[in-house]
Amino acid sequence: MPPKSPVTEMHQVQLAIELIELGARLQVLETETDLSRTCLTKLYKELRGKSPPKGMLPFSTDWFITWLPNIHASLFINIHQRLREDFGCDRIDAFVRAFRLYQEQIQISGQETVLGLTRAWTLMRFFENDLLQLKGCTRCGGQFIVHAYAPVQDYVCGICHPPSRAGKTMRRGAGPVLKAN
Repeated sequence: MPPKSPVTEMHQVQLAIELIELGARLQVLETETDLSRTCLTKLYKELRGKSPPKGMLPFSTDWFITWLPNIHASLFINIHQRLREDFGCDRIDAFVRAFRLYQEQIQISGQETVLGLTRAWTLMRFFENDLLQLKGCTRCGGQFIVHAYAPVQDYVCGICHPPSRAGKTMRRGAGPVLKAN
């Protein structure tokens, strides 16, 4: 095994710092960097002032299909794919940029963030493993997340056809409801 370059290690530490600041869990850091678990734990404690949270990462694709998470996750994954395809960003760089752009869009629109970094990372992994895909809405033309290979005819997104209780979310104080133009 060749010795690690100080520059490469510095880039790995910088990536870990950026991911921790955005809310990454230890499992995400271990997967996306070459740094040891001990180093990542120390880094996390130094930046956050506490130990990293324990527990399993989200593992079900179903969360991304429900109404509001689907809208937010679809926004994120569309940004991510455009950065990869149109601008040639590498995988993790596109991920970090897409997550920052997602957060910026949500803040500008006055919404509450629904998609955390760990869920966004899990979503990216689901797309890489062909568990989820994008499907075009027949009304607005937007691309939204659906289960891969599910027979979906005449798909209508949650913005064009929100569920009947969607308006209740706003009244409970969970943030404004997105509306189609």
